[in-house]
Amino acid sequence: MSDRLIPTGFCWCGCGTETGIGSFFARGHDKIAEAALVAAEYGGTVPRLLAAHGYGPDKSVTAAAVTGGGWVRCSVPGCTYTGAEASVRNHEAKPHKETA
Repeated sequence: MSDRLIPTGFCWCGCGTETGIGSFFARGHDKIAEAALVAAEYGGTVPRLLAAHGYGPDKSVTAAAVTGGGWVRCSVPGCTYTGAEASVRNHEAKPHKETA
């Protein structure tokens, strides 16, 4: 990881909205900034974003997130679901289809 980022008191999407202490974004503006970055730098497509960083069908971005990004895998045998820990906990609480 790079240097620690410090909130400035203003939304990082560039809208100029003041933010609360410790916040980088006004509510919901993190997703606006994410979509704007994909549009500005990758032609508006996630495949171009992935390819620009070396990911695609032959190199899994979700596997990289598990290895070095704090994501986890579902603990149910045969399940391939991955995500943030809270997301995986919610996923694991639901019934799974049996794999044969």
